Amino acid sequence: MSAMVEQTKELSGTEGDTSLNLGSITDGANSSGIPKVKFIEDIEDFAASFKPKASAEVLIGAFSELFSKFKAYETNLSNKRLTYQQKLPEIEKTLALVTHLKSKHEEGETITTQYNLCDTVYAKAKLDDSGTVNLWLGANVMLEYTYAEALEYLNAKEVDAKKEYKQVTEDLAFTRNQSITAEVNMSRIYNWDVKKRRDAKAMETAAAGK
Repeated sequence: MSAMVEQTKELSGTEGDTSLNLGSITDGANSSGIPKVKFIEDIEDFAASFKPKASAEVLIGAFSELFSKFKAYETNLSNKRLTYQQKLPEIEKTLALVTHLKSKHEEGETITTQYNLCDTVYAKAKLDDSGTVNLWLGANVMLEYTYAEALEYLNAKEVDAKKEYKQVTEDLAFTRNQSITAEVNMSRIYNWDVKKRRDAKAMETAAAGK
């Protein structure tokens, strides 16, 4: 179950303890478990579907709470997507480098490279090619791999990262659409309530004038 679902299980009702929950204002979820917001076609019928009938304040409050959670989750997904955008080029660059080292090793060629002595000074060096490479795994951990092992590990990591990036991108677009739907619902409920109050006041005025 996604973090979004966990965050939106309970929605508070007010006037008359109207029974509102996540299922009342959502309609299923996407493949990641992110709720899909119901678009309210007929607000009068929707409000009357609750016992007691939901007021505009209760409905707007529920959608407003859901909207806020979607926006928070959107920020979380945006940050996650940015992380993958930075990580993927690094993996691809490392893959290209290890592939190059492996090729030179198999051909028996000596590898000459430059390394940074300080900000603006570089020096040439010949690599002692032992057929292995050290990779950073994160959390200050580095492991030694053969070229074949390194390529297998990096290829698997690239596949996983691309898959996660694609899923995060889809979830982000989906979440943004749900935020928009929730916001549109709030606007329509507000306008419905204003019209209802105006009609009630017009009827009172007409009755008083008789």
